[in-house]
Amino acid sequence: MSDIPLGVLDLVPISSGSTATEALRNSIDLARQAERFGYARYWFAEHHLNPGVAGTSPAVVLALTASATSTIRLGSGAVQLGHRTALSTVEEFGLIDALHPGRLDLGLGRSGGRPPGAPTDPLPTATPVVGGRAPGGLRIPPRFSFEHLLGSPRIALQRTLLQQPHARSQDYGEQIDDILALLAGTYRSADGVEAHAVPGEGADVQVWILGSSGGQSATVAGRNGLRFAANYHVSPATVLEAAEGYRAAFQPSDVLDKPYVSVSADVVVAEDDDTARELATGYGPWVRSIRTAEGAIEFPTPKEARAHVWGDEDRALVADRVETQFVGSPAHVADQLEQLQEATGADELLITTIAHGHADRVRSYELLAEEWRSR
Repeated sequence: MSDIPLGVLDLVPISSGSTATEALRNSIDLARQAERFGYARYWFAEHHLNPGVAGTSPAVVLALTASATSTIRLGSGAVQLGHRTALSTVEEFGLIDALHPGRLDLGLGRSGGRPPGAPTDPLPTATPVVGGRAPGGLRIPPRFSFEHLLGSPRIALQRTLLQQPHARSQDYGEQIDDILALLAGTYRSADGVEAHAVPGEGADVQVWILGSSGGQSATVAGRNGLRFAANYHVSPATVLEAAEGYRAAFQPSDVLDKPYVSVSADVVVAEDDDTARELATGYGPWVRSIRTAEGAIEFPTPKEARAHVWGDEDRALVADRVETQFVGSPAHVADQLEQLQEATGADELLITTIAHGHADRVRSYELLAEEWRSR
């Protein structure tokens, strides 16, 4: 499978007993190591009001990481457009591209919940799922409902703090159109007034759309002939509909003549299965903290994680994510990633790995890269 590139998605996690400063230094070091291991790209996510995640501004962290690396592509996974403008996004990435040309991926995502009228049930897919498995064995769990998150006080506060008072978010599809026009230098207002983003206009960036279902994001990506990243690690139940929805909507563009899909996965690799499972012990409590809307906790040690008392409601909250995390030896995890690639037809795979120890995290990526090259 060495013809399928691997990339890295980094949330800049803060481990228990550590600090945001250490997390940022670790992420920059991991990017250097990922470049050495042969990973194709390194993306930073955007999250807010999470005590255990330091990745609040992809553009800022990208600028720092670009100066510490030389060849690996760097990008956002993703800039959340619900609280930003098209112009500010293009200008920020234009600034980075001015000093590090030809290395940036501008990954764009929605924020603020489902758009009005979006389906709440999984969309039908051409790929059959029998007994919770796609052909080849990929686990496709029941769909998780995010409705309780969208109505939580913390999410409401996040929206309040990120947006100007009384501000209205632009329609996502329109915002993508504006970003593409500003990058191309063809932007015109409704009144016909030109606007030119400098730096930004003409920047040599790859534009990606990130999505977790076959809804608006997949349609916007396909309609504009852009690259699409489907989030198996966020919503494993809907990864097939996301990839298929994008391909169904795809129209050739100046960028692509055929669909191009990356698919993400949560992964922990160690020399053997038992060691990997030990390193991944903290994943369940960490996901629970996100799913309860309290915000991602600092990633616990295995001992701290084992102290958590699990109830049936807690287990149900994290079941789909825990069941679809790929944990084990290099060969075992690579087999699972092959299942993911074959089921989704992914052109690339995006790997996100969280462990309490930085050295363990680096080693996980190293072992996976070695195994992947050998296939």
